[in-house]
Amino acid sequence: MAKIKLTKNEQKVQKDALKMYQRYLPTLTLKKQQLQTEIRTIEAKAKEVRAKRIALEKEFDEWISVFGEADAFKPGMVTVSNIKKGFGNIAGVTIPIYEGADFNRGDYDLYETPLWIDLAADRMEKALSLDLEAGVLDEQVRLLSKELRTTTQRVNLFEKVKIPETKANIKKISVYLGDEQVAAVVRSKISKKKLQANANATNKEEAAE
Repeated sequence: MAKIKLTKNEQKVQKDALKMYQRYLPTLTLKKQQLQTEIRTIEAKAKEVRAKRIALEKEFDEWISVFGEADAFKPGMVTVSNIKKGFGNIAGVTIPIYEGADFNRGDYDLYETPLWIDLAADRMEKALSLDLEAGVLDEQVRLLSKELRTTTQRVNLFEKVKIPETKANIKKISVYLGDEQVAAVVRSKISKKKLQANANATNKEEAAE
């Protein structure tokens, strides 16, 4: 605990600080709870997106195997040319939002490739889009988790350090000032008694003369 001045001015500084901590703590606690809720929601959404991706891939494999020409479709036939992102704000944190993507399709001979290649390419675009969406959701979780760590540290600092420390400082100063006030009263009484005693002694001397 830092050394403090045992004065009325310092007492006011400590009381003002305590009011500030107590005013901001509920806001920080609410922000912490909001971040925790949002992170859980986004993690659940990312899990759902990945489940769709797995289901689509399974359906895709089964679908291609029916034609017996699985080697006809190459993953490189579909590539991502542009990822579209917007931005949102959660609890003061700017996060990316997936808004889709543009895809390029490789050149292939329409006469030498199966008729279902275009349909397969459509499905591949959907699969890649789900991968991209899941990646953006992961980035949201990363950014919000970083803010959550910072917010949790501040909540703990206020709850476990600053507020107890400030209360202890106020109590320490109050006790000291109270003791000083009592001591001042005692000194005043002693001084009055001495003055009274001196006055009485002077009066006796004058009466004796």
